[in-house]
Amino acid sequence: MKTIIQHLDQKLAIQFKNPELVQSAFRHTSYVNEQLNQLLESNERLEFLGDAVLEVLTSEFLYQQYPRYSEGQLTRTRAQLVCEASLSYLARQLGFDIYLQLGKGEERNGGRERDSILADCFEAFLGALYLDSGMESVRIFLKREMFNQHDVLIRQISQDYKTLFQERVQQKGKVLIQYRLLEQIGPAHALIFKVGLYVEGELIATGTGKNKKQAEMQAAQTAYQLTNQKGDIQRVSSKN
Repeated sequence: MKTIIQHLDQKLAIQFKNPELVQSAFRHTSYVNEQLNQLLESNERLEFLGDAVLEVLTSEFLYQQYPRYSEGQLTRTRAQLVCEASLSYLARQLGFDIYLQLGKGEERNGGRERDSILADCFEAFLGALYLDSGMESVRIFLKREMFNQHDVLIRQISQDYKTLFQERVQQKGKVLIQYRLLEQIGPAHALIFKVGLYVEGELIATGTGKNKKQAEMQAAQTAYQLTNQKGDIQRVSSKN
């Protein structure tokens, strides 16, 4: 069976000077907890580092790419690019899911397909690449795999936020999800629609747009990101 080292060399033309670094990036904490070897390290620390590197380089790219964007526009675009759905999509495209090392329980529970685990692995890989080869190597990798297709990536992820949110909240069974028009703002030729996303009658998030579809998508994106942060729809405040 091909190793992650061989995969990176053949598919991405990336050669690590320190193989243990990249192997750690694919080692989930559930795997480490099942091993007798106390020297094994999971990918959590590398993920922490990779997250910071990703934010800096994505900010740099967007700052240069969109000189007319305001701070708010840059922040929203960056959030779309580095969100869990985007990173897990890239991890699958790169074949990272195949090489994850998971504990037996996590494997049985579908951890290899879990967006959060894949996104963490992607960030851990960036952390490993940074430590092994420096910031410029990470910049080249992200330019090739993410930045050169960032508009397509954002469009693809954004288009599916309603589905992503629905799948997330219905993991334990069906729940009632509704999108309700809250208000229309502005003159007839330039209306802005405000939509509320309700789960079992509780307001979870709101979104605005030039039409109802855009507003619903923004509400779904906000709600999805909140569930990523808080982990449970019951703990997402309706004030958001």
